[in-house]
Amino acid sequence: MKRSQINALIKSTVGWLEERHVFLPPFAYWTPAEWAKKGHEYDEIRENMLGWDVTDYGQGNFDDVGLLLFTIRNGNLSKAEFAKPYAEKMLISQVDQISPNHFHWNKMEDIINRGGGKLFLQLWNATSKEALADTDVTVRIDGKVCTVPAGGSVLLAPGESITLTPGIYHLFTAKEERVLAWEVSMVNDDLTDNRFYETQERFTTIEEDEPAEYLLCNEYPEAK
Repeated sequence: MKRSQINALIKSTVGWLEERHVFLPPFAYWTPAEWAKKGHEYDEIRENMLGWDVTDYGQGNFDDVGLLLFTIRNGNLSKAEFAKPYAEKMLISQVDQISPNHFHWNKMEDIINRGGGKLFLQLWNATSKEALADTDVTVRIDGKVCTVPAGGSVLLAPGESITLTPGIYHLFTAKEERVLAWEVSMVNDDLTDNRFYETQERFTTIEEDEPAEYLLCNEYPEAK
């Protein structure tokens, strides 16, 4: 992705959120120059990859395959000083923009539709060899046990949520209009706990066609 596209996406998202009276932590709005002055008191943000995350999964077509995220809080299983057992993320999905099929080995998560259109999810169980199983998939939707066939789907209206346990393949997209979704989960580890069904790049390769207006969660400078 081009840096200019990432800048524009984050800037427009901030405006869209403000229209809906949704506000993020102060560090969401810091410039690279402000980040350069931040010391070790902000290591939790750096070490746990909090903040903006814009990805096209290496496909080069963000409108069709991609996701914009903001990680608000997260623990760290390898560092005792950041030992929160939970994470919280904002996820923004455009209409018919696919977040590719994947499961997590360790993370259990709730995905909540906080507003906008409807959130479509397609589900499979993973086999022991990490293929798509042909078995029914059991999930909980707002506390109700629900079963769908392999490759079946659920459609979450605003306010509805789904619980996904480890080993459930899922892809999702927005229908009707852009969706503001939220994820509440166990500790999130994007470096080791994502198993994509088809090979994807989790983090985007960026073409630096203009200066960054915001830093992504994997771009913070080291504290001085």
